[in-house]
Order: sequence, then structure tokens, then C-alpha cells
Amino acid sequence: MKSTKRNLLTAISIPILLLSACERDSKWAGQEPIKRVSTLSKPIQLQVKKTFNLGNDIFCSNEFDGARLNGVSLTYDTLVTVLITPENTPINGSPWYGFKIWSANSKNIQLRLTYLEGVKHRYNPKISKDGIHWKTIDSTQFISNPELDNEQSAYELGFKVSVSPDTLWISAQELQTSKHNRAWMDELATKEYISVQTIGKSKEGKPIEMLKIGNADDSKMILVLSRQHPPEVTGYFAMKAFVEKLSDNSELAQQFRAKYNTYVIPMVNPDGVDHGHWRHNSGGIDLNRDWETFNQPEVLAIKNFMENKVKESKGKFYFGIDFHSTFHDIYYTIDTT
Repeated sequence: MKSTKRNLLTAISIPILLLSACERDSKWAGQEPIKRVSTLSKPIQLQVKKTFNLGNDIFCSNEFDGARLNGVSLTYDTLVTVLITPENTPINGSPWYGFKIWSANSKNIQLRLTYLEGVKHRYNPKISKDGIHWKTIDSTQFISNPELDNEQSAYELGFKVSVSPDTLWISAQELQTSKHNRAWMDELATKEYISVQTIGKSKEGKPIEMLKIGNADDSKMILVLSRQHPPEVTGYFAMKAFVEKLSDNSELAQQFRAKYNTYVIPMVNPDGVDHGHWRHNSGGIDLNRDWETFNQPEVLAIKNFMENKVKESKGKFYFGIDFHSTFHDIYYTIDTT
């Protein structure tokens, strides 16, 4: 970073430095280099939320938080084709999907997930009978479509499931919406050294909620972020494990909390998570590209919180960690310079 930018408050520079590390190392991670883009809000396309009567006594629904189903039809008696489209474009190819399906009578069916041309399937389906307990569908249930060539078949996924009057939940990853997140935060906040507060509102007015962990004096602080990108549930789970370790009763955790206060925003993008977005917030923007101009309210709320905390406490944020998900286990670290 240029010397003029080194003079920014630590509160601002931590997220920017994390982003710059991604810019430097993204080729090594098998990803394209991150380019600066405008973060002014753009229109998004909301789903039509409804229960679809597909015929042959088969029903499908996206009427729940975290759902993504943009169109569905019964192509043959037992073949259900599901269309999954993003909130807007251009967008990272991380097609999120989530829906419920059931039938008046028990039967075996085939499901075909289809995406936009050029967008490849990424997340193998998770299934649940209650929306709480999930398992990955067995690979023996995947089916190929001989009518499609290899290139076109990359844009869809076919698999077999059994449906019945009991609802079957199907999702790209386990559902972890803003309601799940708040329940987890409230459980942690039963400990005397943990509290919950709201530091701002999302584009749609949802609370941006934060955990404070520790009983230090704020002279030394840590920042933890997660779920800027809605589909990155595995990063969210890693964040939860990290935070729960900081919050336990081990001697090391107690020593850490006596020295550092940790501030955790576990769900930076609650609108995108609850809408089942592929990548963006309700402003149609990748929040992880907004750490310079702060056009989106979610990122601005975190910036303002950090600046105010540094000003009030005369303390310092010593470290910031942002939990994401990708194809590899990677630490994007900051160069010593």
C-alpha cells in the first residue's frame, strides 16, 4: 500500500489489508486476481416466494429464509427441473440453492438443477428432513444426462431422491440464516464475559449484530468477521469453532480474554443470507470489495464502530480475521511490509 494509505486509522486499514492480501495471493489460490470495482448499489432480482404445484401430486416451495429457487417444472412424470439464477450479474460463480419438496404419495424422483450458461455447479446437495440436521447426498444418487454434451452438463446437476408427504429439504449447504445466528449468539451471551449489541443496520434494515468477548479494557482488541458472502457456510462454521474456543473455560482462553477484547460480527450480510443470494447484499454488491469506499451500510457500520471504539478507548485493533470458504484451506496473511 502507498505511504499515504499507511496513515489511515488501524480501524480502517485492517480490512483493507486483508483484501490486499487476497489481491496478492489470489492467483496462488487458483482464483483470478481481485479487481477494483464500483460498490455503488445496483438493482437485484428477488425470487417469487410461493409453493409450486408441479402436478403428479408433487409440490415444491421456497417460502423460508435462505431459500433459492427461481423456477421449477415437472419435465416428465418423475423428473423435476429446478432453475437457479443469481440476484444480479456479473457475479462470482457460486450458485446457491435451497428449497423444500414433498409428494402426496411416496415415490422416487429425479431432480435436475440448472444454472445460467457458463455457471458451473459448485455445492453438492445437502438434504434434511427437519431443516436442522443435514447430510450430504450420497454420490451414488448422482445421474448424468446423455442428451447433453460434457460442456453443457457442467451447468447442471442431476440426482435421485425419494419424496413423500414428509417434507424434504434440499440445500447447497446447511441452512444457517440470521435466526440461527442470533440463537447461537444468545446462547454464548449467557456467559458473563460475553454480550450482544447492534452496531448498525443492513440495506433492508436488519440489525448488524456483534458479540463482545472478554473483560479487558479495550486497549488491545481483535476483530472477527464472517458471512460477507452468503453461501460460505463452512467459513461460518470455522468462525463459530474459533469463537467458541475463545469463549471456553480453558486457562489459555481466560488469559487471552483478560488481555484482549474480541469483537465478532458473525453475519455481515444478513439480507443476502436470508434471501439465498449467491454473493451480494441487497444493494447488489460484493461487500468484500467495499472496504475502501464504504458505500454499503453493512461495511460502513463496521468501519464506524471500529473508528469510534479506537477514539473512545485510545486502544488498538491488533488483528482482524475474516472467515471465508473456498476450494482449499488457506490463510491469506499480510506481508510484513
